[in-house]
Order: sequence, then structure tokens, then C-alpha cells
Amino acid sequence: MHTEQNKGTLYLIPCPISDETAVWDVLPAVNRAVLDALDYFIVENTRTARRFLSKAGIARPIGELEFRELNEHTRSGVGIEELIAPLLAGRSAGVISEAGVPGVADPGALAVEACHRHGIRVVPLVGPSSIILAVMAAGLNGQSFAFNGYLPVKPPERVKAIRFFERRARTEGQSQLFIEAPYRNDKLLEQLVQTLAPETRLAVAMDLTAPGEFIRMRTVAEWRREPLPAMNKRPAIFVIG
Repeated sequence: MHTEQNKGTLYLIPCPISDETAVWDVLPAVNRAVLDALDYFIVENTRTARRFLSKAGIARPIGELEFRELNEHTRSGVGIEELIAPLLAGRSAGVISEAGVPGVADPGALAVEACHRHGIRVVPLVGPSSIILAVMAAGLNGQSFAFNGYLPVKPPERVKAIRFFERRARTEGQSQLFIEAPYRNDKLLEQLVQTLAPETRLAVAMDLTAPGEFIRMRTVAEWRREPLPAMNKRPAIFVIG
């Protein structure tokens, strides 16, 4: 039986949201000590995790680090247990997402849940979250909000979902957040502006923390009166309020 004293610790390590942003411009310097101390990482994508650690200028050579992937290809159950087995043996690990904070709209949550089940300490580090940054900058209800992930791809189902979230925003006063694959952002914004009621407020937060950051909140009627921003391949958060 493993005691709490001889287990490792799981560190949740944020990374920049944008590749255009320098690592230490958006992460606190205290995170560096954790990065320098770890040699085992559970990551969504090995290539991007290695690039992040290289840009962070960590003390250890990248080639000496061990990476295990946790994504849609990871076997549930047994696969997760294999990933955290080193922590049960006393080795600490870091979880790194593709962008932003791990565990939020991210498969890293599965490793966190498994660690809690096994009594492994979980430590979240400070860093940028596109969801929280969008809520901060939208000017909508920051007391009650919901992140709903992706809307349906097919137009009829998508229109139904948009109207559902609009009703929730109106009846509950709750800000409704969602995302889309960047290459479909233009079509989604067009459909939002066509579908939502003129008085509904819509915020778009795009390229957060990057040099080309775009944040705008307007009523739908106002969005209809001006040219829509070009959004293709630019990561964004949409907020209905």
C-alpha cells in the first residue's frame, strides 16, 4: 500500500495560449522551479509540449525528459492508470495542455481525477485561461457563466443550440461561452449574427494574449451594421449574454 508520503505530486502546468507570446510574458517566474525539477510529463501532444519547454528554457535537456500522451487516443481506464503509475511509485509529473491551462476543456482532467482517487496531491499552477480571460473582457455576467464547448456542426442543429443558449442567457442571466474549430469561426460568427435576436449581446474574444488580440462586445443589431472581423484560423471564444 502506498502512503501519501511516498507518492509523487501532479503539477498542472499552464502554457501560453498563443505561439506568438513569449512564455515568461504570461507565466509567473515561480513556475520555472517546477519545470526545472520535473522529468516526467503527461501531455496532450508531445511535439507542442517539447516546443513549450524548449521556449521556456528549462534546466534539463529536452532529450532527457519522458513524455506520455493523454488525448482522444489514450485508452480509458487502464491507459490512465498506466500514466499515473510513476506517481504512485514516488515520481512527480507535470500535465501540459495544447494551450492554456490543463484540465479545463482538456483531457488532462482524466489524469487529475485518477490522482484524486489514488490520494495523489494535485497542484494547479497559475497561468492564462482563454475562458476566464474572455469572461473578464466580455462585459457580461461574470458572476454566473457556463462554458459549453463546441456547438453542433450541422446548420439546423447549430441554430437550435444557438437559440437554446440564448434562452438560457435571457432567462437565467447566465453568460454562455463556446468555441469552434478556428477554420470554422467565420461561418459560426455569421450564423450567430443571423440567428440571435437584435438586442442579444454577443462578445468575441480572439487571439487572446497575442499581438493581434481582438476583443469586442456588441448587441447583435450593432454587429449587423458593421463588417464582421476575419476569423479564419484565429482561436476565439464566443460569449452570449
